[in-house]
Amino acid sequence: MFQSFFRPKVPDPVDLIYLEIVKKARQPGFYLDCAVPDTVEGRFEMILLHLGLLFHRLRDENDAARKAAQRVVEAFFRDMDRSLREMGIGDISVPKKMKKLGQAYNGRSIAYFKAVDANDRPGLTAAILRNVMALDAGAGTPVQHQGADMIAAYALATAALLNAQPVAEILSGLIATAPIDGIANTWPMPPTGDME
Repeated sequence: MFQSFFRPKVPDPVDLIYLEIVKKARQPGFYLDCAVPDTVEGRFEMILLHLGLLFHRLRDENDAARKAAQRVVEAFFRDMDRSLREMGIGDISVPKKMKKLGQAYNGRSIAYFKAVDANDRPGLTAAILRNVMALDAGAGTPVQHQGADMIAAYALATAALLNAQPVAEILSGLIATAPIDGIANTWPMPPTGDME
């Protein structure tokens, strides 16, 4: 009778995948080397980027993989809902905030998918400047432009690694990503003029 009560709970693979995405999104290199603002918004944007890369990898796989990817996105939105409430956002305002978060996810996904599909590093850099750094193409500092380009290089390298990774590994919570530290040394930087 009490065996199920004392048996340790088997972790849901979807939770493991989501926790791994959060871990990848919190790598210090994004905030120290790539000029991502170390704020709630900056961390949110990096989670969105990694969710987008995961969804991009699994979108053309079998039904089980696509459903798993959808469940990871749902876990993200549950986490955001809980976080908003913990930050003191009232019950009336949470649905409006969640709607905005959903629109942000959809908008970023479209922009990132398009750039990754075309292997368009300048286009991805511009999308990251716009979304992660909240800058227009001609605005910002050289450090912010270089940081956005480093993130674009990281995202394209990560997309290539994910494409080569077996789906079963990904669904077990092992998510291949490129190293963000030193990415500028492994991916040649375009001239400054190409980044605007």
